[in-house]
Amino acid sequence: MNKSELIEAIAASADIPKAAASRALDAMVDSVTDSLKKGDSVSLVGFGTFSVKERAARTGRNPQTGETIQINAAKVPSFKAGKALKDSVN
Repeated sequence: MNKSELIEAIAASADIPKAAASRALDAMVDSVTDSLKKGDSVSLVGFGTFSVKERAARTGRNPQTGETIQINAAKVPSFKAGKALKDSVN
C-alpha cells in the first residue's frame, strides 16, 4: 500500500473527502516527525511506538575498493509494533 492508497482507505473508512484524509495523514506524519526531532517518543496504544535510537560509530568497508572507513554515530528513527498489531498480523 502506498500513500495514495492509504489516503483512499482513510477517506473510505472515515467517510471524509480524500483531500481531508490527505491533510490528516500529512498532519499525523508531521507531528510524529516533529516529536522525534525533539527526542520524544510517540506511543499509539495497540498500534506501536515510534522512537529515536542512538547508533554508535563503527568501522565499515567500502565495497568498491575494500578500503576501511569510519561510519559516524547517528540518531535513527525506530518503530516497535504493539501487541494488538502483532496479534492482528498473525
